[in-house]
Amino acid sequence: MAAAGKIERLWIDAQEWALGRMHGQWARMRRGPATASHLATGLDGERAAYFELKRRGLKVVARRWTNARLRGDVDLIGWDGDMLCFIEVKTRTERDLSPAESAVDEEKRATVRGLARAFLRSLNESERVMARVRFDVVSVYSIDGASEFEVFQNAFGWQ
Repeated sequence: MAAAGKIERLWIDAQEWALGRMHGQWARMRRGPATASHLATGLDGERAAYFELKRRGLKVVARRWTNARLRGDVDLIGWDGDMLCFIEVKTRTERDLSPAESAVDEEKRATVRGLARAFLRSLNESERVMARVRFDVVSVYSIDGASEFEVFQNAFGWQ
């Protein structure tokens, strides 16, 4: 991935900061049942991965993409040059014996592959023919208020 330029990086940083502020205000104003902490951690990790991948030059075209006929979602979909990337994000608040990326088991990979096929069918013919596909996994470790990222490009394939 080609990294974003200095001005673009500052703009991405400003967007991330503003979204974080809005999220904090929304959470304080919200009424009703609280989001489970593990779900909130996952959403925070997906948001952090989104901005980190944008900084690295990924052109994100979809977040939490779903299909009415299939179960599950794809956390992020984006273009890295002419490569269409389907990205699964796993977030942890501590490093332990099993790394975050190990949670992308065969069942999850099959789900992402099925959703990728559905997404490709939604593209017009010229985009579908030209698209090369890659499946990535991003591990996000949010520890003591800082996020660390490990990006595994081509983490798995179609089979």
